[in-house]
Amino acid sequence: MNLKVYKRDGSLSSDTVELPDSLLALEPNEHAMWLAVRAEEAAQRQGTHKTKSRSYVRGGGRKPFKQKGRGVARQGSSRSPLNPGGGTIFGPMPHTYHVGVPQKVKTLARRSAFVQKAREDRVRVIEDFTLDSPKTRDMAALFAKMALTDQKVLFLMPEYNDNILLSVRNLPGAGATRADAASTRDLLKCSTLIIQKSAVQTLLKGLNHAA
Repeated sequence: MNLKVYKRDGSLSSDTVELPDSLLALEPNEHAMWLAVRAEEAAQRQGTHKTKSRSYVRGGGRKPFKQKGRGVARQGSSRSPLNPGGGTIFGPMPHTYHVGVPQKVKTLARRSAFVQKAREDRVRVIEDFTLDSPKTRDMAALFAKMALTDQKVLFLMPEYNDNILLSVRNLPGAGATRADAASTRDLLKCSTLIIQKSAVQTLLKGLNHAA
């Protein structure tokens, strides 16, 4: 598949970029993508929720009533979970939500997400450029000329460029990142993928499928 390269002003150039046919022949694996997205979203959970069990509740050092003679069950502490003001039984405690996914499955998921976008004609390649300072207006004008206004756009760069990053992230639904850092969730979440020309090879290497 040959993709036309857009110029900095949003017009089409005569240059093209070829995507390997062997990559596009891959059948997207929905289960692998689901596993990767599930693991990424689980890793974003803080897991800082906590309740106090009886060992964390202050007080309760004195026996609330004598052992015998009352005709009720014995109690050793007023902070028992059975009493008001006592601890919590089996309440949530801080823990990680990490979900392990094999590296091969992660790679397959990213590859599947990219192939799915390419088959849907939602991949655009643009020539390399940089910005001297953050200019959201310039990036908005570029997206408008490429007929991508009001779309969720993911802009992939070969290396981090703070000016491009700051310019893109101010646009609603748009984002920018390094080509080899784009996750499966990033690729699936966007409606259109814009890749700088020199970042195409970086992305393909990240997919373990260099041309």
